[in-house]
Amino acid sequence: MGLSRMKLLSRFRILVLACSLIFQLGYGFYLPGSYPHKYVVGDLLSVKVNSLTSIETELPFGYYSLPFCKPKEGVKDSAENLGELLMGDRIENSPYQFKMFTNQTDIFTCSSGPLTSDQFKIMKERIDEMYQVNLILDNLPAIRYTQKEGYVLRWTGYPVGVKVKDAYYVFNHLKFKVLVHKYEEADMARVMGTGDAAELIPTIGKEGSDIPGYMVVGFEVVPCSVVHNIEQVKDLKMYQTYPNAIQCDPTTVSMPIKEGVPIAFTYEVMFEESDIKWPSRWDAYLKMEGSKVHWFSIMNSMMVITFLAGIVFVIFLRTVRRDLTRYEELDKEAQAQMNEELSGWKLVVGDVFRAPSNSSLLCIMVGNGVQILGMAVVTILFAALGFMSPASRGALITGMLFFYMILGVAAGYVAVRLWRTMGCGDNKGWISVSWKVSCFFPGIAFLILTTLNFLLWGSHSTGAIPFSLFVILLLLWFCISVPLTLVGGYLGAKASHIEYPVRTNQIPREIPAQKYPSWLLVLGAGTLPFGTLFIELFFIMSSIWMGRVYYVFGFLFIVLVLLVVVCAEVSLVLTYMHLCVEDWKWWWKSFFASGSVAIYIFLYSINYLIFDLKSLSGPVSSTLYLGYSLLMVFAIMLATGTIGFLSSFWFVHYLFSSVKLD
Repeated sequence: MGLSRMKLLSRFRILVLACSLIFQLGYGFYLPGSYPHKYVVGDLLSVKVNSLTSIETELPFGYYSLPFCKPKEGVKDSAENLGELLMGDRIENSPYQFKMFTNQTDIFTCSSGPLTSDQFKIMKERIDEMYQVNLILDNLPAIRYTQKEGYVLRWTGYPVGVKVKDAYYVFNHLKFKVLVHKYEEADMARVMGTGDAAELIPTIGKEGSDIPGYMVVGFEVVPCSVVHNIEQVKDLKMYQTYPNAIQCDPTTVSMPIKEGVPIAFTYEVMFEESDIKWPSRWDAYLKMEGSKVHWFSIMNSMMVITFLAGIVFVIFLRTVRRDLTRYEELDKEAQAQMNEELSGWKLVVGDVFRAPSNSSLLCIMVGNGVQILGMAVVTILFAALGFMSPASRGALITGMLFFYMILGVAAGYVAVRLWRTMGCGDNKGWISVSWKVSCFFPGIAFLILTTLNFLLWGSHSTGAIPFSLFVILLLLWFCISVPLTLVGGYLGAKASHIEYPVRTNQIPREIPAQKYPSWLLVLGAGTLPFGTLFIELFFIMSSIWMGRVYYVFGFLFIVLVLLVVVCAEVSLVLTYMHLCVEDWKWWWKSFFASGSVAIYIFLYSINYLIFDLKSLSGPVSSTLYLGYSLLMVFAIMLATGTIGFLSSFWFVHYLFSSVKLD
């Protein structure tokens, strides 16, 4: 009895220890993005700078490529992840520093010195190309509000300058407003409302301090162009007060840039207490506009799915089932007579599983498609659950790379097992197939990205991938992705191949002449999957190329699921139509029936370039846009084509395994 009590007590202790460990782990992880940081009055707040960006060129440049003030301690890079570097973000420290809840005015930063001809030229170019300065405080981008025709517009960052009547003006005075939320508790977890639920959020602050603190919940900037007296600032040091009061009027500009004339930079900061809670501080950036449009997109997709599902229902229940039932009710003599009078899909029974031309390439593309589709589903699902919020810069790209590499196992397995099925169980050459799978899509992507990277290097853009990062990507490819794909191939080689339900004749059957080219029907089939996603595609393109934040991953996940269903239905219907006209070459056609949606997405990309990005300037920018679009549609073709092929393969296998024809 005492022994059982001791066991019970020890188990209880283990349970308590496990619960406390989980509770402590809860302190170490919080969604989304980062911890709330507690600042007390007088604590130092440091502003960081990101790359200069423009929707006119899509070429990011470093902040210090222009003659802006540099911090006293020198320029230092902030910690960056792989995704940030691939996105062209270069986050660095800046000379802008605030003290928590301490208003400051007329703070002198520095004088640039006389502008050289090169500096003057590059400043004019950046103003002409509408480059924006991107500042970050406590992981919040600076936001700017403007009014146009009675509407309030939100912008992240502020322009370098403006051109007025052939004269160029620079914004050299910044008026900051920092919104803070006060709380009394210190060094303990607080329950903060996040809408429908509440989360236990640990706060970071100074240990042992009972001083009320503040959290940064907003960061606004108003840029002004102000003429400074250069003589008065000659002896001023950084962070000293400018001698005269500075009037910041954003509606007027007065500081023109001229060659040989220095520019003085100043700023002011005002703190304002706000009711905005820390979990809601991104709402200003993520105000959902046009949610009805997203729902319209989903309803549109549902209509397409219902229409196609009706056709599939008719095929299965009224045609296939009826034929199979009639056939099974006949006696053997009648079956033999019926076999002589077969028509439609029953005639191709001896050829329907004949290996297609370039079967190895088809297996490789299907393997890569499984990998890309799996990556998309898992990444979007994690993003919808909040693991990849906008607060975590680069997390989306980093997550995509991680999931793509891990899913190399699935790619190798599917490709090798499919290849063995086509080869009737032959194991020879599985290593070659696995190797090709691991190099096919990554190799094409690497070729496109390298070509585009040379253009970015030539433009001295921060969007160019550094050589060290190239080496890291190659190591990830050959040291992680390739071995995992080979492991998947090994598992596929060990697994039993899929047995065909019917035998294949030695002599292929002649395909009757068709009234219309079958490939015309295949290409036209891509319009239905495109119809399910073209509305959401606009928001995604605007996020990538117009600098807007895309965060409605819940909608995107629903659209992705609907897209998978539509691709499967379209390919299944077309495969049945081809079999009914005695066309047994369905393998590649089932792949491109749903994969042809990529053609329409690429045409839409060109349309978006012409009509929505008409301000895009320069051949380099257009080449970058088309190059990235080409890579995107190629990946979409592999993913959607794989959906269509696998659904058709299952359908054909099911169809011919339901009836025995000799």
